Amino acid sequence: MMMPWQFVNHGLGFGMMGLFGMIFFAFFAVVGVSLLRRLWRTSGPNVLSSSEPLNILKIRLARGEITPDEYEELRAHLQ
Repeated sequence: MMMPWQFVNHGLGFGMMGLFGMIFFAFFAVVGVSLLRRLWRTSGPNVLSSSEPLNILKIRLARGEITPDEYEELRAHLQ
């Protein structure tokens, strides 16, 4: 014969399993979303930093695509 406290204990056990299951699911959902955001940030569209256009100009000057006078003109325009 089951005593009334056995029903309460049994019900509480399933309640705790449900709570831990939700915590477990939430943890992996947060980890998964953060990993996806990190992957998107590294492979997605990049925002130019303020110094990157100047670096591009330096590279173009080094390759001979622009003259030093054009470099100075464009650099002054960017700043």
